[in-house]
Amino acid sequence: MPQIEQVTATFASQLFWVLLTFGLAFFIIGRGMVPRIQSTMDARDDQVAGDLTAAEKARAEADASEEAWRIKENAARETARRKLAAAQAEAAKASEATLAAADAQHAARVAAAEAQIAEASRAAAGEIETVAADAARDIVARLSGAPVSESEAQGAVRAVLHG
Repeated sequence: MPQIEQVTATFASQLFWVLLTFGLAFFIIGRGMVPRIQSTMDARDDQVAGDLTAAEKARAEADASEEAWRIKENAARETARRKLAAAQAEAAKASEATLAAADAQHAARVAAAEAQIAEASRAAAGEIETVAADAARDIVARLSGAPVSESEAQGAVRAVLHG
């Protein structure tokens, strides 16, 4: 078979070209392109590591800043709470003072009104005694025709009213 006979004649030539092609590919790719790709990957890894370090540092700074802000906020809340409590206490004192003054004023008015009422009651009782004495004198004079003095009529009315 002629095809099999050609294998031995062409084998060395094909082996040479295969080795030459793979050798060229190895040197072009292995020695030329791989180092460039590797250096690009290393630079990218370094940049990613640097970015991660910078991000971690920025996060730590943000956490510290947030903690400082929370401390300030809590202090401000506490100050506001104290001021509010003081204002409420002061307002309560002012309200109590106002209420006490108003209560004293009302008590004075009530006492004055009670004194007026007591005076009016005494005056009315005196007038009632006078009217009753006059009425008793007129009734006795009409019924019996006997004259009754004013002092006798007032004494009789006092005796009946007081007891």
